[in-house]
Amino acid sequence: MAAKVKWVDRKWTFDGPVGVYPDVLERLRGTPVRAEEMVRGLSADTLTRREREGTWSIQENVGHLFDLDSLHSGRVDDFLAGASVLRAADMANAATNAARHNERPIGELLAEFRRERGAFADRLDKLSDSDFGRSSMHPRLKTPMRLVDMCRFTADHDDYHLARIRELMRMFGA
Repeated sequence: MAAKVKWVDRKWTFDGPVGVYPDVLERLRGTPVRAEEMVRGLSADTLTRREREGTWSIQENVGHLFDLDSLHSGRVDDFLAGASVLRAADMANAATNAARHNERPIGELLAEFRRERGAFADRLDKLSDSDFGRSSMHPRLKTPMRLVDMCRFTADHDDYHLARIRELMRMFGA
């Protein structure tokens, strides 16, 4: 098996058709459901166990996805306002590291994620086709991206963390 490429080391091209946005919105809407299915029946010990110091548990990976929905929503605001550059992500992940997700019941965390992501997807559903073609500069990648690209980027980020959850489940024998 090839080594997994870290999120920050991945390269992106944003040249696909704008008209794929309904498909991408379905991926975004489905992430909480997929996370719920993955963690169903796992013990609290498995959910909160870390591979090693400085890494996130399964539960913290779920919490991280929830934590970032405010960034995604803010970036939609940026696109709609015609901002030349999108707001930057906190690459130190201070919100996730400070949130103490391991101290909360997983059901509560999943319900909040489902509610927040549902509201985000509902907001995107109300936008026009032309809104998904709006473009702004991504601050870390230093390349223009359209709203449809940001949605795909977000869905890919979701999948990255779901794959990490799966990796931890295998590692811990779950």
